[in-house]
Amino acid sequence: MGNVLTLPEQRVVLEDVSWATYEHLLSDHLDKSVPRFTFDRGRLEIMRPSSEHEEYKQALTMLVVMLADGLGIDIRNLGSTTFKRSELERGFEADVCFYVQSAARMRGKIHIDPAVDPAPDLVIEIEVTAPALNKLPIYAEFQVPEVWRYDGTRLVILQLAGTEYIESDKSLAFPQAAARDIPRLVRQGVSLRSTEWLAELRNWVRDLK
Repeated sequence: MGNVLTLPEQRVVLEDVSWATYEHLLSDHLDKSVPRFTFDRGRLEIMRPSSEHEEYKQALTMLVVMLADGLGIDIRNLGSTTFKRSELERGFEADVCFYVQSAARMRGKIHIDPAVDPAPDLVIEIEVTAPALNKLPIYAEFQVPEVWRYDGTRLVILQLAGTEYIESDKSLAFPQAAARDIPRLVRQGVSLRSTEWLAELRNWVRDLK
């Protein structure tokens, strides 16, 4: 049997892209998980994640789900849902995003209108490679309260203050959780057997109470 090659994460930015072209690309890739598109006033980032990227994403997703469950916090996982607003000429597809503080308000709502409905309370971005496009101004304009950025080693928690993001040691959505604890748990999620890792997560959440 031949070797199975793992493709590296790929990012490319196109300039002078029209909003109509962006809309067409989204339509052509409807219900597909890759590639992911970010649009910022004529600049378009196209990103195709690597297996490493997806491993970290799945680990952080499970961590948030277990954290919410253990602390009795209602959440709604929107995955990589497209949020776009033509009047802003901006749109994004996060690696994964959640409603937390707004979960009750959004419960049962299937069709989300970013022009009317709130932005996700928590956006998670995996940055195994440096992003070709700075997404923070986009998230700020959409009024995303909190962004987690993970590069495979370090987790940075960013909270929106006015129009800028500032780094914080604690999560806004989950105040009990400290940024310093999460990278260790993510690495364990990749290396341990799933049952062992879930036990680690449960123990961690129990100790937060």
